[in-house]
Amino acid sequence: MFLIERYILTEVRRLTIIIVCFLVFMFACFSAQRYLTDAANGTLALEVVFNVVCYKVLIALEMLLPVGLYVAVSVALGQMYTDSEITAILAAGSSPMRIYRAILVLAIPLGILVTFISLYGRPWAYGQIYQLEQQSQSELDVSHLQANKFNTNSDGRMVLATKIDATHNHLTDALIYTSSPNKTSIYKAGSVDVIDPSPQHPAVMLHNGTGYVLDRSGQDDRKMVYHNLRVTLKPVVQSLDVRRKAASVAQLARSSDSADYAELQWRESRGLSTLLMVLLAIPLSRTRPRQGRFATLLPLTILFAAIFYGSNICRTLIANGSIPGVPGMWSVPLIMLFGLLALLASEFSLLKKKSR
Repeated sequence: MFLIERYILTEVRRLTIIIVCFLVFMFACFSAQRYLTDAANGTLALEVVFNVVCYKVLIALEMLLPVGLYVAVSVALGQMYTDSEITAILAAGSSPMRIYRAILVLAIPLGILVTFISLYGRPWAYGQIYQLEQQSQSELDVSHLQANKFNTNSDGRMVLATKIDATHNHLTDALIYTSSPNKTSIYKAGSVDVIDPSPQHPAVMLHNGTGYVLDRSGQDDRKMVYHNLRVTLKPVVQSLDVRRKAASVAQLARSSDSADYAELQWRESRGLSTLLMVLLAIPLSRTRPRQGRFATLLPLTILFAAIFYGSNICRTLIANGSIPGVPGMWSVPLIMLFGLLALLASEFSLLKKKSR
């Protein structure tokens, strides 16, 4: 590789590594705080928090890697423009395409990696997260429940007990609340034994207590006094949106649902959008000498926000059937491509005028 390309690539690569590591650290801290709060509330087992955070970081790499390279390119080239290094390179007779070539050496492999993460890594990680969350929230593993505290899950089930014996799966002086579209059930028991902790059919045996089954229509309310009562609780069911995020590419391709098609196009377009976004940062990073390397961050930030929110809005409109599936999500990369070509044409026409 030529000296100029190697110099530019070294600066951009160093900044990319620093920025991505910082973003990953901040995102991991934010995710850990969120899931540790769930663990403290008894809605998630503490031992699965680390795994969930790791999977969340893998999902976030789909966005953090492009952002890191995008910011690194803008800052590194902005500094080189401020120090007149780019001016010296062009004055020596080098073509501006050498800058693009240096950035492409890093942008193309990263775009391929983002595509792989979006197509395969992201749905796999979502599947692992939802499996861990559903298992932790559905199965009656009392080891993560806390005494004298309302322990809830995402499906509205609540368990309260004064004493918890995790060794024997036994609760003392317990209150269990469950709800469904048709009825609400409340059980007060002197003691509770978990007889089936499986996520598919979680069941408990209640001893010496009172139960209330409230019909939402108000026609079949019941009260019962029991000595021994077996109750099968409702497992947590994944929502359609959850299953879509965890679905494989093959499953989405076979589906006729517009929301599945939008999700598929989103995954397929991530790599190309990354590449075009990074290339757009090159002409937009141009600054005047002594202007400062951060002078272009505002337009670059606006561009990134437009690409990010535009892609999300486009995906939502495709899922709702408001816009057709063709070009669908590919309309955003097409607009980015036309914008890049316009900037390139303007840049080269300006260079021709200066050379006369």
